[in-house]
Amino acid sequence: MDNTDRNRPLYMIGVAAELSGMHPQTLRSYEQKGLVTPQRTSGNTRMYSQADIERLELINTLTDEGINLAGVIRILDLQGRLDDRDAEIDDLHKRVRRLADRVHELETRESVNTLVGETTALAIRRIR
Repeated sequence: MDNTDRNRPLYMIGVAAELSGMHPQTLRSYEQKGLVTPQRTSGNTRMYSQADIERLELINTLTDEGINLAGVIRILDLQGRLDDRDAEIDDLHKRVRRLADRVHELETRESVNTLVGETTALAIRRIR
C-alpha cells in the first residue's frame, strides 16, 4: 500500500474506533489533544485513514505500556522529526549519487579528450 492509499480517508469514527480497539469518545479526545487529525467531509463527519488507524494503534500500545498522553505526544513528535530527517537523508543520498555519477561522467569525458588530444598530436608528428 503506497503512502497515498494509507492517507485516504476511509473510515467513519465508529469503524475507526472498532479497528483501533478504542471508544469513539477516546478518538474525539485524542483529536482534541492533537494526537490524531481525521479529515472531515463536507458534512463535518470525521473520516479516518489507514495511517490514522495505525497511529491510534501505536498510541494504544504506548499507553498500555504505561506512558501518559504527554509522553505519547512527545514520542509522536520525535518520531515525526525522525521521519522527516530520514526523508531528508534519503534525498541527500540521491543527490550525492547523482553528483558522483556526473563527476564520473566528466572524468571519463576528460580522459577521452586527453587520449584524443594525444592521438591527434601523435598523428600530426607522424605527418611532419
